[in-house]
Amino acid sequence: MIKKKIGIGFFIGLISACLGFVLCVFIFSSLSKQELGFSETINASISNDSIGSLIALGALPNLLLFFYFLKKNNIYRARGILLASLIAAIFIAISKFG
Repeated sequence: MIKKKIGIGFFIGLISACLGFVLCVFIFSSLSKQELGFSETINASISNDSIGSLIALGALPNLLLFFYFLKKNNIYRARGILLASLIAAIFIAISKFG
């Protein structure tokens, strides 16, 4: 039962981080002066070494979800969110130092 709750929190955290990443890419692509598309914005951020920043901004909704689950006393789902945030941090470290 505990593993299931952690898994649900992890899945919610991954979905939240992915949706946040997509939202950030759309925002930055619409704000760019060059009218870049979605994939072009990602390629430009990879070439400028700023993909880690997009991942970090995309993972910000996990912070809100973490505190929401803590407030609702769903400790194990909050742990799953924390685990998903840790995975995002690993991807950021790989993009910065790899």
